[in-house]
Amino acid sequence: MDNSTQTSTTYNFRIKDCFLGAQMLFVAFGALVLVPLLTGLDPNVALFTAGVGTLIFQVITKGKVPIFLASSFAFLPPIMYGVAKWGIPQTMCGLAAAGVVYILLSFLVRWQGSGIIKKVLPPVVTGPVIMVIGLILAPVAVNMAMGKTGDGSFVLFPEKTALIIGLSALATTVLVSILGKGFMKLIPIISGIIVGYILSLFFGIVDFSPIAKASWFAMPSFVMPEWNLQAVIFIVPIAIAPAIEHFGDIVAISGVTGKDYLKDPGIQNTMLGDGVATSFASMLGGPPNTTYSEVTGAVALTKVFNPAIMTWAAIAAILLAFIGKLGAILQTIPAPVMGGIMLLLFGAIMVIGLNTLVQSKDDLMEARNLSIVALILIFGIGGMSFSAGEFSLQGIGLAGVLGVLLNLLLPGKKKESA
Repeated sequence: MDNSTQTSTTYNFRIKDCFLGAQMLFVAFGALVLVPLLTGLDPNVALFTAGVGTLIFQVITKGKVPIFLASSFAFLPPIMYGVAKWGIPQTMCGLAAAGVVYILLSFLVRWQGSGIIKKVLPPVVTGPVIMVIGLILAPVAVNMAMGKTGDGSFVLFPEKTALIIGLSALATTVLVSILGKGFMKLIPIISGIIVGYILSLFFGIVDFSPIAKASWFAMPSFVMPEWNLQAVIFIVPIAIAPAIEHFGDIVAISGVTGKDYLKDPGIQNTMLGDGVATSFASMLGGPPNTTYSEVTGAVALTKVFNPAIMTWAAIAAILLAFIGKLGAILQTIPAPVMGGIMLLLFGAIMVIGLNTLVQSKDDLMEARNLSIVALILIFGIGGMSFSAGEFSLQGIGLAGVLGVLLNLLLPGKKKESA
């Protein structure tokens, strides 16, 4: 009797963990699949690499941190540019190299301590670089919300129809994020997509043919990387901004659980896990991974601090990756739906960068800080480009490299974090 009771209790506990893990994946799902849908990557591959990437992170951090890794929005511009210019395989080469940057940074922290990152990448550098990411993407969101392709070169849907759908998806996302209670507050992106999709059905602009053609169960369309030095040089500098965001995410989850993950398992190990997961994802054609603040919000809401829950979320993501119909359904979401949500999303990225500057309490009118911030923004957004033979640096990559160099070379007192 005792053994039977014990077995039943253990079984129920595992079932509960499974459902909690699925819930965590549901929270991350909207943002997870949005990146591949916007960049032409396979959403099923993104699900698979997010799941395996989370498991890799757990192994490296010894299963101590209740956090989920999935598609990074910071890499949207270079992926879009790279896929159009070099194709997916060669773009993956640059993304894999970005993961190596994380790994190198983790060893630098292991050698010099976390303070070295704050010295090289203070808020006066990372803040405006993050702002550049959001602002560069703004025209893509506007074009798609108006029924055009991301570059505005081709009209996909009538403008009035697209605006009704796109702005409805936007309004839903905003209202759910502001007025949503409990779990609903954690899924504004999914809510916006659902409303936009329903309106798209009403207007008859959804093409169901990909769903009919897709198999129920299918291997994700994995893509192996191909060497391209230009892609590496173009994408690697962009790793600067998300590397700093990683610190913020680990601090956030530490605050939620009451445990100092900066010390145990250590920021050097969490960053290593993030880097290895990102490089692994790129080896299969998936977007770079990053720690998800949405899931951290879900952890805070549910008070479930057991890292094993993320194992179940990862397993659920891996299993879903092999459902061919799911990927096909996601690919039928019309551009105006995605564009409407991106209006808020890309603006939010810009605000995160602005908030980074505000929280640092640096005097932005001080000549040194003013020069760094101003030049990062103008060079990054204005289209400045430097080329030498096949070497080319522009956009976010240029903004990141310029910021680091200005911070290291400009004279004057540098405000360092304690």
